Amino acid sequence: MDLKEVEILGSQIKDHWYYASKASALSAALRNIRFSRVMDVGAGSGFFSRYLLSTGKADEALCVDNSYPEDSNQVHEGKEIAFRRSVGNEHADIVLMMDVLEHVDDDTQLIVEYARKVASGTYFFVSVPAFEFLWSSHDVFLEHKRRYTLSGLEVAVKASELDVVETYYYFAGVFPIAAALRLLGRFQGGGAADKSQLKRHSPLTNAVLSAICRMERPFMKYNRMFGLSVFCLARKK
Repeated sequence: MDLKEVEILGSQIKDHWYYASKASALSAALRNIRFSRVMDVGAGSGFFSRYLLSTGKADEALCVDNSYPEDSNQVHEGKEIAFRRSVGNEHADIVLMMDVLEHVDDDTQLIVEYARKVASGTYFFVSVPAFEFLWSSHDVFLEHKRRYTLSGLEVAVKASELDVVETYYYFAGVFPIAAALRLLGRFQGGGAADKSQLKRHSPLTNAVLSAICRMERPFMKYNRMFGLSVFCLARKK
């Protein structure tokens, strides 16, 4: 996840409609998969791993991110969570890559690197930002390299020799609002400073946007049309 946005949202991140909804969608996406140990690549603060531990979906987490100043260990709600700058071969039932691939020059190579570290049968769950036409100062600020379509993400994942289980869009309900704001900002131009479009909201705004995302969640796996994020569930052959 993007540490720059963690700095913006601070302690409110767990209540922010975007991150809270994405965490809930992740849990829903993995509902039928049994797993105990999570490897979270590019984990940043470990927000998504902490969520899976807190909700009982996982028993242990390994967060990997080269931005950590040093390796460390914590206990989160009675469960172990390790933070590592790098790892070798590891046991994991599922590997998370939440908003990571868009930051690297060679996205397939990153998937290959971690696919080689885990056993056959390990699941991978990937999320990336959707649609190049939504490119804005938000992406520049977060140092993105690209945005994706379903087919674009599928190509990158399949090239790493993972089997794609399913791909779909999420955040379709808020897509028209976000798309309008980004396109408006592009047409206005004017040399505005690059910045994240995520910001702190009032409880009412968070509640409304969260409700829109919650209504979408039961049907998200059927959405191959549009959304702000692309989700992919894959498995190592």
